[in-house]
Amino acid sequence: MSSGGRHAAGLLPRQRIRDLVRDGGLAAGDPFRDTQFQPASLDLRLGARAYRVRTSFLPGAVRSVATVLADLNSEPFDLREGAILERGCVYVVELLERLALPDDLAAGANPKSSTGRLDVFTRLIADGSTMFDTVPAGYAGPLYAEVSPRTFSVKVRQGTRLNQIRFRRVRAGEADTTRLTDRDLRDLHHESGLVDDDAIVRDGLVLRIELAGARPEQIVGYRAQRHADVIDVDRRDAYPVADYWEAIRAGAARRLILDPNEFYILASKERVRIPSDLAAEMVPIDPLMGEFRVHYAGFFDPGFGSTAGGKAGSRAVLEVRSHEVPFLIEDGQMVCRLAYERMAEAPDALYGAIGTSNYQGQDLRLSKQFRDG
Repeated sequence: MSSGGRHAAGLLPRQRIRDLVRDGGLAAGDPFRDTQFQPASLDLRLGARAYRVRTSFLPGAVRSVATVLADLNSEPFDLREGAILERGCVYVVELLERLALPDDLAAGANPKSSTGRLDVFTRLIADGSTMFDTVPAGYAGPLYAEVSPRTFSVKVRQGTRLNQIRFRRVRAGEADTTRLTDRDLRDLHHESGLVDDDAIVRDGLVLRIELAGARPEQIVGYRAQRHADVIDVDRRDAYPVADYWEAIRAGAARRLILDPNEFYILASKERVRIPSDLAAEMVPIDPLMGEFRVHYAGFFDPGFGSTAGGKAGSRAVLEVRSHEVPFLIEDGQMVCRLAYERMAEAPDALYGAIGTSNYQGQDLRLSKQFRDG
């Protein structure tokens, strides 16, 4: 299959993802739902069969995922009526969607925002893949999700959406001009403002942690409780925050010690805006600057923060975990970067203008499954 003609490089907007479905490059076992189509990505859905595996894996260049599952003697179980994925275990789940990409389209994936905020680790796997979350141009075949809940056990079912895929038009032999350089970012911030403060640009737009708060008792973060009930991923506003999270309040010290292997929800000091012709992805700060990691459920659609009810953008919510040792972070410390990429064209609807924009205008915000009280 070939898309034909000369088209602009960059990420496909949702109207072109719909064209990909129409042309057969993207298919599914069940009809697509309109709510799957985000401004610059498509929500992927779990299929009917899941496998509990004893190890994470990549199939390598010459094997299929099904072959590796057979070699691991993994027996499938059914998700159609729902099933619980236990904390600390690793699962591989067939997805409803499959690809037959043209030779100028590649794909990449990442967890949905709500998935990351539940500390559910998930990565996309394709047949013949040597890297997670990456699908080469011209790939034809099934897709799978590796799923490993880290903090909470979760209930999922066929149709549950844990990750999302985006499509990038590439050209063999041509330099990649879709990612914005630091000079591009400085110019763009000067023209239209990418954040509500001075922009720190260093191999991307740098974000800093907010721990001060506007008042001493303001909640500036949450630490997950390890021994909590199962969370049904498909329920919304269903669970009291206090049953699953410990609130972290601002104090005079304006700092926080991250305990090893604990999971935290924090927020950026900056309010972020994503222009209509760009998308952004959160990437870790240099590991030499600290032994902690900002989680990778960080894809920002065009329009994020641009229609925030009069507010100057939306804060980036950060899923943070320390590594082997306790680590002190302080208010204003640099914790992650945003890498910006050009769209092939602007989407026909921006984030905040579609019904699935759950985090537009957010400050500190837990995933959509939780309610206050």
